[in-house]
Amino acid sequence: MSLNDPQWGKRGGNSGGGGGGPPDLDEIWRNVNRRLADMLGRRGGPELPPGEPRPPRAGLPLSGVGLLVALVLVVWLASGFYIVDEGRRGVVMRFGKYVETTQPGPRWHVPFPVESVELVDFSQVKTIEIGYRNSPKNKVDREAVMITDDENIIDILFAVQYNIKNAEDYVFQNRKPDVIVAWAAESAIREVTAKVNMDFVLYEGREQIARQTEALLQDMLDRFKTGAFIQKVTLQNVVPPEKVQAAFDDAVKAGQDRERLKNEGQAYANDVIPRARGNAARLLEEAQGYQTAVVSKAEGDASRFRQIVAEYQKAPGVTRDRLYLDMMQSVLGPTSKVLVEPRSGNLLYLPLDRLIQQSGAPPGPASAAATRTTPPVDAPAAIDPQRSRDALRRERGG
Repeated sequence: MSLNDPQWGKRGGNSGGGGGGPPDLDEIWRNVNRRLADMLGRRGGPELPPGEPRPPRAGLPLSGVGLLVALVLVVWLASGFYIVDEGRRGVVMRFGKYVETTQPGPRWHVPFPVESVELVDFSQVKTIEIGYRNSPKNKVDREAVMITDDENIIDILFAVQYNIKNAEDYVFQNRKPDVIVAWAAESAIREVTAKVNMDFVLYEGREQIARQTEALLQDMLDRFKTGAFIQKVTLQNVVPPEKVQAAFDDAVKAGQDRERLKNEGQAYANDVIPRARGNAARLLEEAQGYQTAVVSKAEGDASRFRQIVAEYQKAPGVTRDRLYLDMMQSVLGPTSKVLVEPRSGNLLYLPLDRLIQQSGAPPGPASAAATRTTPPVDAPAAIDPQRSRDALRRERGG
């Protein structure tokens, strides 16, 4: 028989005594209802003929109902037990309102729907990536592009690590605390970057920017009551935008050349300045030595002149002659000339070859010829010094 046959499920003329047709569904449904009514002690079932006694009602004993209710109550109360693991906190809510925060261990609360529990993990360190996703190569320009104080555009990729420090604030004060942490982190680093120059961000100020961003972000999250605690802010990559990368590389190269030339100039200055200072110190020492020598010589000459004056006052003539002879000796001593006095009549012979040898100069051709052509003269007698002094006095007096 097909399922679409309208006679399917109904008793036919040949199904009453064990025919091969399917059972009557309406009859089965009436039998089930009759049995349920008998179990619950209600009147029901088919209509009986008049005068036929109705069978007694079958009811559930009272002790069975109480046991069932007690069993359901025990199961409902047992569903309120829960365990808070180490590193977590349990936030208990009664009809959606905060009641308490439970510590790790076995706990119990009034079962659902009166109270509910939300377990918050305090030990888990969450990470939020700003400017990229999973890898710095997957950059998100909308989050990464920032502007500096000198009006330059720069891309900053960084990550924020945080955990939960206040379960009540984290669950109740904000609808999406993790999203708020991400927005606050982006706002904080934009504020810090807008106060510094691009070179400071690229080279020497990364750690300082990370620390300032961390402090500012924590202050913002505390004011928003997110219940989050910032562990660390890490700058993953700080680069100029790709569109100006070539110009930026040229600027960096020029800056490196400038630093190299500065270093070379400093090295040259470090070599020249000490040498000049040494020469200046040497000249100062020489000048001081010359000054000392001149002053000492002047003082010696002045002392000697005072002594001569004292002697001159005692014997003017002798002192004057002595001074004259000393001067002539100092002037004529180193010379190789021969002086001849024509009025004395005596020829003073001086050995020129010996004088030249004493002076250290070799005899020239002229001196050798003079030596050969000079006629031999007898050696003069010893010169009388007193006679020479008298001749000098006469010459000056005449």
